[in-house]
Amino acid sequence: MAAVSASARAHLLHHSVFRGVLTLLLGVVFGFGFWSAAPVEAGEKILRVLAWPGYADADVVKAFEQRYQVKVEVTLVDSDEALWAQMHAKDAQSFDVLAANTAEIRRYTQANLLAPLDLASLPNTKKQLPRFQALDAIEGLTSAGKVYAIPFTYSSMGLIYDRKQIPVAPRSMRELWNPQYRGKVLDFNSAQHNFSFTALALGYPHPFDLDAAQMRAIAHKLVELRRNLLTYYTLPEEATAFFIQHKVALMFGNYGTQQVELLRRAGADVGYVIPDEGVLAWLDCWSMTRAATDRPLALAWINYMLEPGVSALLTQRQGLANTLTAPVENRGGAHIVWIGPVEDTQRREELWARIVSGDRSERF
Repeated sequence: MAAVSASARAHLLHHSVFRGVLTLLLGVVFGFGFWSAAPVEAGEKILRVLAWPGYADADVVKAFEQRYQVKVEVTLVDSDEALWAQMHAKDAQSFDVLAANTAEIRRYTQANLLAPLDLASLPNTKKQLPRFQALDAIEGLTSAGKVYAIPFTYSSMGLIYDRKQIPVAPRSMRELWNPQYRGKVLDFNSAQHNFSFTALALGYPHPFDLDAAQMRAIAHKLVELRRNLLTYYTLPEEATAFFIQHKVALMFGNYGTQQVELLRRAGADVGYVIPDEGVLAWLDCWSMTRAATDRPLALAWINYMLEPGVSALLTQRQGLANTLTAPVENRGGAHIVWIGPVEDTQRREELWARIVSGDRSERF
């Protein structure tokens, strides 16, 4: 797709045909997605939640509202960048709780945006698997002896492929650059993850701590990847629509097993691979913001998210692992690289903006 500009891809992204497919996937096939809260009555307590698709489905929210006699307003995001922007938007509503990965949790904690959590108010944490109760052992969750986040769900970020077009499972993330798949590749629109997974593909040992020469080499590689792309995606449902409508062969699965579940429910025959060079993985957690107006209510939400029934729904509907039960699928000795804070967030985002806008390789 070398001849297709970024603006053309963006236009393609918003074509009505995709809106129709995406609406079908969201509203009919999967039974969840974007929804609007009912009008808030005067004096009614409100909990404002900032989360990812599938984390706060309408029926799950309704049960919480009825139990605590409150109104919950859910705002969904489709990238770490969008999450950060929501928390920094001028005149934005104050969010009470948010879901973010461990690297972002550290960033938010350092920016003094989160409030420490009272574990005594979170009894359901005792139902979590032992490795998720060992909060000090998970990088980014604690600071100065205080806990700022509770693990909720996790997934690797591997390769998703069409079994009909690729009968033999690909072994490396470098297959995304295979000219055989020109125009049949999907990539997630994120500066942080693209630089990190490309670093792994190129054999760099520290994908979150890149020097200037490595950043340039990766930028060139990501410009080269544009030749193979159908487009970039943000939401998992959006990727599903593109995958089916355009018979995509290969995709970087930012949402991992959640995307595999969506695709299979939509009738796609897909496989999922953790590349030989290793795979990025994320652990998403719930946190309470410093702006939370009703902290006991915010803590009640986090505790509610860890109830066995709610966690089970996350796995059943989204195909994502939860922190209360061991996953059925065991990937053995796969090289998992948990995402961490990067060397220069702003630099990555600046380079990524140039890459997706169509800037030429020789300009980097």
